[in-house]
Amino acid sequence: MSAEIVPAPSSEAPPEEPFDVEPPYVPDHEALAAVEKYDDRFLDRELSWLHFNQRVLELAEDPALPLLERARFLAIFTSNLDEFFMVRVAGLKRRIAAGLAVRAASGLMPREVLESIWSTTRGLSERHARVFRDDIVPSLSEAGIDLVRWDDLDREEQKACKRLFKDRVFPVLTPLAVDPAHPFPYISGLSLNLAVLIRNPKTGKEHFARVKVPPIFARFVPLGNQRFVPLEDVIREHLKRLFPGMEVLEVHTFRVTRNEDLEVEEDDAENLLAALEKELLRRRFGPPVRLEVEESISDSVLELLKEELGVREEEVFRLPGPLDLRGLHGIADLGREELKYPAFVPTTHYRLAEVESAAPVDVFKATRRNDVLLHHPYDSFATSVQRFIEQAAADPHVLAIKQTLYRTSGDSPIIDALIDAAEAGKQVLVIVEIKARFDEQANIRWARKLEQAGCHVVYGLVGLKTHCKLALVVRDEGASGGGIRRYTHIGTGNYNPKTSRMYEDLGLITTNETIGEDVAHLFNNLSGWSRNASYDELLVAPDSVRTGLVDQIHREIAHHAAGRPARIRIKANSVVDEAVIDALYLASQAGVPVQLLVRGICALRPGVPGLSETIEVRSVLGRFLEHSRVSWFENGGEPVAWIGSADMMHRNLDRRVEVLVRLPGEDSIGAIGELLDLAFDADTSAWLLDSDGEWTRNDGSVHLQETLIEQQRRRRPSA
Repeated sequence: MSAEIVPAPSSEAPPEEPFDVEPPYVPDHEALAAVEKYDDRFLDRELSWLHFNQRVLELAEDPALPLLERARFLAIFTSNLDEFFMVRVAGLKRRIAAGLAVRAASGLMPREVLESIWSTTRGLSERHARVFRDDIVPSLSEAGIDLVRWDDLDREEQKACKRLFKDRVFPVLTPLAVDPAHPFPYISGLSLNLAVLIRNPKTGKEHFARVKVPPIFARFVPLGNQRFVPLEDVIREHLKRLFPGMEVLEVHTFRVTRNEDLEVEEDDAENLLAALEKELLRRRFGPPVRLEVEESISDSVLELLKEELGVREEEVFRLPGPLDLRGLHGIADLGREELKYPAFVPTTHYRLAEVESAAPVDVFKATRRNDVLLHHPYDSFATSVQRFIEQAAADPHVLAIKQTLYRTSGDSPIIDALIDAAEAGKQVLVIVEIKARFDEQANIRWARKLEQAGCHVVYGLVGLKTHCKLALVVRDEGASGGGIRRYTHIGTGNYNPKTSRMYEDLGLITTNETIGEDVAHLFNNLSGWSRNASYDELLVAPDSVRTGLVDQIHREIAHHAAGRPARIRIKANSVVDEAVIDALYLASQAGVPVQLLVRGICALRPGVPGLSETIEVRSVLGRFLEHSRVSWFENGGEPVAWIGSADMMHRNLDRRVEVLVRLPGEDSIGAIGELLDLAFDADTSAWLLDSDGEWTRNDGSVHLQETLIEQQRRRRPSA
């Protein structure tokens, strides 16, 4: 299969259903009971996520991977675990404190889940620290990149650090003492801090002080010749300048993780924007959920931190230093290309390249010829989706642009294009999801900037996050060109040029009239009071994604019972929803083959005798983050495929506006089928899930992403 997914010609009418299964399959009580009798059929979602982050750690441990990429995976592991504590652990603690003792689908009580989390995350954190200290640091040193501590510096390096401290670091530092006149200071979440114990030599009295390591400087200070020392080591060695006349007795690094999940009461908020801004201020002061300290910390200082921060013993993580290895991203960015994945440059999709010349790509002309099914990052985002919006903004024949924005980059050309379009007099509607977790502040800024430029900005629907990835361009092509024509893009990933180079996603650009009309109706639902929930070529959450997919699964059961070809293949970030999982169990009990490609959480147990014997679950991780969502069905020999924004999770199916589009055309469906064929090939490297919830890496010699890169290189048009 080509990495550049081959699209089908545009179809002006939806494909006809090839079979009329009569009567439609509806599971009876006996069939449902055969599934529901397995009361332990769901794995715990929180523990499944920890297994995912363990797979990330295994990439850092893999000696076959380039060294700097292994260092980056250590940084990714840190960031992942930080967010897990800020959101998932914080949520569990909140439910326990509120007395909401409701069993999870796995059968575990919140406190039982939390206890498992403490032991699992502590083991993973210690393993992570050991990999860094015992494997990555020595390997980097062999490659000429030295991550050293202060005692390893020579005299000239120490002098250079002294000058750095005096000239740049010292003016920024603010020591905060703790005494009757100075209460214990607020410790911001994820900040790196020094706990300092000092003594007045005249009185002999001891005092505690906190020094925050400034995040505005590089985490690892460059010394020249690709040698680096942690910034906190430099500060530690010069604390006497902060506390002149005092004796420095002890210095220990520590780091606090806080509850940073937002709780906006939308129903009571007169102004959602104002309510969210108020809650963002509150986020900074969320209660602590984890305290990380260096293992050398003294008991007395640790007890002080625990008491002042309100942290319990099980929430304390004693780890080898240095703490906070997110800074390894800076090391991974070093210009040592021989220690990284081979350079990769996306190319223009061949359907778009067909009309490419010295001028920029004409997306409209190409899409009028054929639908364009994109596979990022193998297909360039810049010359496809970004070009689509930029061309629409500049084209005098374009009357309107409507787009959803969930996450985008800080210097987004998409935003600039929408502003240009509005200033040129076009009708521009932007659905900005200001509740996108950890991007709330940025999205508020973009929303205001778009409004000031004359765009119609809507913040989505009360009670729902608008997570779908849609763009609609309305163009007047004159009487000879067919009049008003809609161009539609529906994708699985955000309109973010930066992440498009790292995230694997799919997208469809089409002039299909039925899809365009469906999307137009959906935008009316999002911006106005329309409540049409019926679409011809879309499944839209919270109304129809779950029911539509379950119905399609039931249809496969009916095909199998009738002796026709039947198979189900789903690619997702997470599979958690119990109704979808039970439908897949039902299909397996009926004998339908089921294959799931899940990057992160999977609550389904495959391979359970009598329940899920025909289900295979695997996970692929690599240089790109597998992010696309696909549902593919054999459909009696006439396959159908859906792509879109929805994962199989409660939040996606019940609390978000999500969209799946049925791909129009056999070629597009076939190309998706080939992608899944490669992903599920026995020789493709992957982790396999067993019925106990354990993931084991196979011995596959074929790497999915590298194979797609190589296919793209072989098909790269000559310059």
